[in-house]
Order: sequence, then C-alpha cells, then structure tokens
Amino acid sequence: MSAAGAFSLDQLMELAGLACAQTVAKVYNKEKYPRVLVCCGPGNQGGDGLVAARHLSQFGYAPVLFMPKPGGKDIYKRLQTQCANMSISLLPNEDPIVSLSTSLQSTDVILDAIFGFSFKPPVRAPFDAVLPLIAQSGKPIVSVDIPSGWDVEKGKISVATKEVSSAGQVGGDKEFEGLDPDVLISLTGPKLGVKQFAGRHFLGGRFVSKAMEEKFELNLPEYPGYEQIVELPRPSSL
Repeated sequence: MSAAGAFSLDQLMELAGLACAQTVAKVYNKEKYPRVLVCCGPGNQGGDGLVAARHLSQFGYAPVLFMPKPGGKDIYKRLQTQCANMSISLLPNEDPIVSLSTSLQSTDVILDAIFGFSFKPPVRAPFDAVLPLIAQSGKPIVSVDIPSGWDVEKGKISVATKEVSSAGQVGGDKEFEGLDPDVLISLTGPKLGVKQFAGRHFLGGRFVSKAMEEKFELNLPEYPGYEQIVELPRPSSL
C-alpha cells in the first residue's frame, strides 16, 4: 500500500484545497471576511492554495492570489489557468513586496500556502521579506498543514529573514520564528511539529482508508456528517 493510497497528485491537491477553503469558510464568514489573500509558494503547498482560491471564489469570497515565485510543474500551471479562467485576481510581481504590502491593507484573511512539511532553512528571497510582512500585518492567518517557517518535526525554529516596513521597504537581517496563525488546517494527519500550536486546529483529508489509518497509526477522529474537515481539541483540553 502506498503512502498516498494510489491517489494521484491532482486528486490529493483537490481534496486538500477543498478542505482549506471549507476551513476558511467555517471560521471566517464571507459577509464579514470576503477578501482572502491566498499566498502561494512554488511547491505542492502552493498548489493547495490555488485549489482553495478556486473553491473560495465558488463559495462567494473574493480571493486574491499572491505568487511571487510560481511553481514550474505542469499541474501548477494548470491550476493557475483554472484560477485565471474564474477571473481570480493575481498580484503583480514586478515588486512583490510592495504589491503584498499594498494588498494587505484591503485584506480580511490570509491563507498561508507558502511552505509545507518539506521546508528547510534558509528562507530565500523574496520569502525572507514576505513572511515578516505577513506576520506584522495583524490580519487573521490560516495556515495550510504547517505554518510557514516552522519545522515539520520541531515546530517553531529561528530562521533568518529581513526587516520590512509596512510600506514594503526591505531592510537588514532579523531572526524570525515563523508565522503564528490563528487557524491551522492539518492535511491527512497533524504533523509532529504542530503540537505546540494553540489556535483553532482543523483536520482535512477525508480520503484515508481504515487500512491506511491502521498501517500508519494515524488514530484519526471521526468526521461529522458529510464534512470534509473536523475541528481538533486544543492542547489544553487533551
């Protein structure tokens, strides 16, 4: 039995992105929080973000895509085209930090789909300025699978980033411990490094068979009704 249960990458991204969009919709209703800034990295995490943006648009939100370094894989390009076909806005990349700074002023919620479980320091440009700018924005953050800048096993770690003004002016070096989201959506199962996460925590990935769950000792909770996500208890109540 494969770790992915014979699901294709396209299928896994679709399920992950749908779970992310449903989490945003459950926590942040579209009447009060319509403008979702979807920040995508160049890997599969960014692909999840693109799928989520498409679903959020169908849910009635007004997603905006921020992709300073778009992924080069064919699947990523197809997902970009799908979003473009739905007239989902894409921030210009001529000066991504200034674009991000400007967009944050009119953003209600940020979906962090930048770095995933394979992240290893250092944080390279332009993300060494992107992460601090998002962190200091004061906007609600929903992170996909693991907060960007965290280690999948150790959790929060210190990484080198840049000082960034609210206007998007990049300065000298600074130490940074990753994003501190309000909401986390773990995919398939919670990663070891998120044990210290204290915000609202959801699980998505309702495709895991009982055989897979037993083989990998996932000990997953039951999903309610027809939901694709389930909220997990906070650490204090475990």
